[in-house]
Amino acid sequence: MRRASLSIALAALGLLATACTPEAHIVSTPTPVLQPVVDSAPYVCTFIPEQAFRLVSGLAGPLVEKTDGNERNGDCRAPDTAPQSLEVWWMQEGRGMPREHLDFLMDDRRKVYSSNGGVVLPNDLGDGMAAFLPNPLSDDQPYQVSAKFRCGGGERLIDIFLPQIAKGRDAIKDMTELMRIAQKRYGHLYNCTPGT
Repeated sequence: MRRASLSIALAALGLLATACTPEAHIVSTPTPVLQPVVDSAPYVCTFIPEQAFRLVSGLAGPLVEKTDGNERNGDCRAPDTAPQSLEVWWMQEGRGMPREHLDFLMDDRRKVYSSNGGVVLPNDLGDGMAAFLPNPLSDDQPYQVSAKFRCGGGERLIDIFLPQIAKGRDAIKDMTELMRIAQKRYGHLYNCTPGT
């Protein structure tokens, strides 16, 4: 009886060992580490690092930009032909742009972004949201981020519109980082400190 029990135990142990042996054809592949969005020259549309834009969007073509306006209010498109690949708008409280109008613009963006599952930006970026708009007014740029923030005692608004996000990247996180860099660049170029 003891030998029979021992034989059964050894047979069970053999089955368990076989069941726990990894198959040779199953290979584990590690998740790729995504490059972070970083601030570095040269810039596209004054506020967006070209390398970061290419990393986030996956676009590799030439970037010919067209800028209209001035430091107070303007926009930039790169390339300056349809379909758009990047569009940046900036507005500053002051003559011709009262604070109430900036509030109206941000409220309008918040409604659109909220109705499309938008995500509120971190508090340090001011009043802002990022969203994927499946049917934006301009079908070229469904990835959009906007923020109204203080800089040098006045209200400012920056919009960044992107045509696509590279496969495998976190769109909201990347758009948030692009906005962070854009605000920092804005402060550097126009001698104000974002958040003050």
